[in-house]
Amino acid sequence: MISLRGKRALVTGGSRGIGAATALLLAECGADVGIGYRSRQTEAADVVQRLAGLGVRAFAHAADLASLAGTTSLFERAEREFDGLDIFVGNAGIWPSQDVALQDMTDEQWRRTMNENTDAMFYSTRAAARSLERGGRIVLVASTAGQRGEAYHADYAASKGAMISFVKSLAVELAAREVTVNAVAPGWVDTEMVAEALDAEGRDRIAKAIPIGRVATVRDIAGPIAFLCSDLARHITGEILNVNGGSVLCG
Repeated sequence: MISLRGKRALVTGGSRGIGAATALLLAECGADVGIGYRSRQTEAADVVQRLAGLGVRAFAHAADLASLAGTTSLFERAEREFDGLDIFVGNAGIWPSQDVALQDMTDEQWRRTMNENTDAMFYSTRAAARSLERGGRIVLVASTAGQRGEAYHADYAASKGAMISFVKSLAVELAAREVTVNAVAPGWVDTEMVAEALDAEGRDRIAKAIPIGRVATVRDIAGPIAFLCSDLARHITGEILNVNGGSVLCG
């Protein structure tokens, strides 16, 4: 029922994990898809090959989204390739994996997390707001941590909490153009970013704390993103869609 045929999408953090899964699902639904990535050229090229195999136009572009120059280059590439955009999925970001109490957190860690998560969100979503056609879609990838906090990861939780407020603000600003702005809030997802935490007995321990009883796959997150990008969700904006097996309900 979800058709994105004729739509032009840009997905950041698209060389792996949630970003790659989302790019592929959007293409399965018929959208042309460009992906932004930081440094994983081989993985990005593989994703583009798979996208092209689905019969859509596709490209990959390396860019540092935490900078104005990097973001500008990515959106200029999208304009050249697609002559406009209908969908923007902001997925790029980091999660520092080591537990660090705030009293021990360095200035460098705090600044890096804010730079990679919050500054990059600002630059890229601002560019999307300027580029999207009327009736466009913006979907950002937030986190359960942005809703209930995450002890020993206060920097990450703060960056995702900022994203949630950002989504609600921008949804009102862009409503007159019928551009919807939403976020998905995953909990634990089986990706390379959290592989260390899921090693050994970590997976079982984490799964037991999730009401639905398992860690999400990247496809579990990509599906709701595709829904929010579709006409089925045209009357949904400013929402944070929890895709975390009910974990946001638990302390």
